[in-house]
Amino acid sequence: MIWPFKPRFRKQIARIEIAGVIAGSTRKRVLDALKEVEEKKFPALLLRIDSPGGTVGDSQEIYNALIRLREKVKIVASFGNISASGGVYVGMGAEHIVSNPGTITGSIGVILRGNNLERLLDKIGVSFKVIKSGPYKDILAFDRELTDPEKNILQELIDVSYQQFVQTVAEARKLTLEAVKSFADGRIFTGQQALELGVVDRLGGEDEARRWAAELAGLDPDKAHCYTLEERKPLWNRLLSGGQLDNRNAIAHLPLSASQLSSVLSWAEFELSTEGLPLWLYRP
Repeated sequence: MIWPFKPRFRKQIARIEIAGVIAGSTRKRVLDALKEVEEKKFPALLLRIDSPGGTVGDSQEIYNALIRLREKVKIVASFGNISASGGVYVGMGAEHIVSNPGTITGSIGVILRGNNLERLLDKIGVSFKVIKSGPYKDILAFDRELTDPEKNILQELIDVSYQQFVQTVAEARKLTLEAVKSFADGRIFTGQQALELGVVDRLGGEDEARRWAAELAGLDPDKAHCYTLEERKPLWNRLLSGGQLDNRNAIAHLPLSASQLSSVLSWAEFELSTEGLPLWLYRP
């Protein structure tokens, strides 16, 4: 008698971690990992989120992919040290959410920043000549102040993005729009408060989320283990970690540790690439 073949992944829980800001590289990695979860037919997914949020579009793409995957896979999100703004939005793609009591979460809202260097440029005698097709083509230009019509345009942009966020939270958590708007004013709150507000389902750590995912998939929580779909670090991150760096003394004499320098570079890259974009991001 020939027994039907059962892939080994059917008895494991997939695990994907979203750490740091949610932007282009994170989006691609997570979307690729979600495809792998579907292809290998994992019965459940543990989504570990430790992120202050990120760009609007990238957060929405991950959320939408999670919603599609839920048709085939049980998904439980685990909020780590921080899961705010875009991190919350992504978490709405899970069927259930577990949070630590002290997790920093919330910050539901939108922020857009631009730099005005007009006074500095005047002092050093630098000016720009701009030829544009319309009055708003250089909106948020760094060499001049925003006009009132431009402020209105950007505010409308922010309001639409905010409404999308509130609508998603309300639908995912089965809350009214009014209830969500009562705490979706940019404030942060703890996991304990999030439970009281209806943003998360249970309090607990990652293991609690893993056990819940196993139960939902019909697996034994004591025997079901996680298969982590690892993140491939950027080249410069791997170099700083010493994996491909021969002269490690160079790292030892840096004013910052390798991990600290890696974090600074990541934030600098994110700031430069997202200037002038609406963000679902908690900025302490």
